[in-house]
Amino acid sequence: MKQIIAANKIFTGTEWLLNHALIVNDGIIESIQPIVALKAPVTHDLPILIPALIDLQIYGAGGQLLSVYPTVEALQLLKDYCVKGGAAWFQPTVATNSNEVIHACIDAVKAFKQLPNNRCIGLHVEGPWINPIKRGAHLAEFIYQPTAQQVKDLLEYGKGIITMITLAPEVCDSEMVDLIQSYGVVVSAGHSNADYATATHAFNEGISTATHLYNAMSALNHREPGMVGAIFNHPTVYCSIVPDGYHVNFEAIQIAKKQMGNRLFAITDAVTDTATGAYPHQLNGDKYESNGILSGSALTMLTGMQKLHQSCKIELGEAIRMCSLYPAQVIQQQGITGMLKPGQKADWIGLNEQLSLIQSVE
Repeated sequence: MKQIIAANKIFTGTEWLLNHALIVNDGIIESIQPIVALKAPVTHDLPILIPALIDLQIYGAGGQLLSVYPTVEALQLLKDYCVKGGAAWFQPTVATNSNEVIHACIDAVKAFKQLPNNRCIGLHVEGPWINPIKRGAHLAEFIYQPTAQQVKDLLEYGKGIITMITLAPEVCDSEMVDLIQSYGVVVSAGHSNADYATATHAFNEGISTATHLYNAMSALNHREPGMVGAIFNHPTVYCSIVPDGYHVNFEAIQIAKKQMGNRLFAITDAVTDTATGAYPHQLNGDKYESNGILSGSALTMLTGMQKLHQSCKIELGEAIRMCSLYPAQVIQQQGITGMLKPGQKADWIGLNEQLSLIQSVE
């Protein structure tokens, strides 16, 4: 089916185009043309057209946290939440938990990925191979330092389904990291108390990204620069950040952006209301708490993008890239580009001038 999607402004991921249209055939972009050159009526006419967004860390939606409800139905709720929040692709996440719960989440994602147009990247396993000193809200009883066999056992069970693992580099040595990466899994450093030298060595040895900058990691100090300092100084490592104003102060995001440039990207780290399971969450205003302590965000990727632009004063195109292109570069999966280019999948969303969603990805 052919579509012609016109817009006053199109952001391709690299540039802004005025009064252009995407020519889409069977979901693939054939070309991007000036509206004046069109020879057929438009299918959609939008104020702003941008690449659909990508969320690499989200835990549940609609009252069904994945770790409590490891089901296809819970993942469908999560997909719907992401799509309504501007994200074409999502990576459901399970925090530090028992092997039984992690395996159940793997099974659920495996089943869900069999559905057409599922939009699911794979499973992000955050922990349990983390540093208990920096566990944050993660439960200490599930945290452990694995053997090589335990790492291999999880990788074999989750083969083709686990796409990212967050671990502490001081807990898992470089051989374990190499083993994980040999399965095509992205390794992210997080919940770590590594010093600057240890973190830098881990990044130099191949860990390509880190999880939620500032949160649950050794801080930047003038005598001990920690993991935050190592992330700032490293030339290639990416890092996610939660731009809700609660997990990280907006001015701290501005500082990080100046240090990291295109290596900083956004996640929602979003949870949902639940009173059962290892991680209860209750909505308090526009954030989630557990026993009065901050426990998760209520972001969508679109609200995250809006906050990056409006509250952190980041140029709009760059705020969009932080929520689309850069996550795509981190996850490195075929067909997920965070861009609008001829020959690529037409994952786009339409916005009004106030940056509210008026057309979600199909």
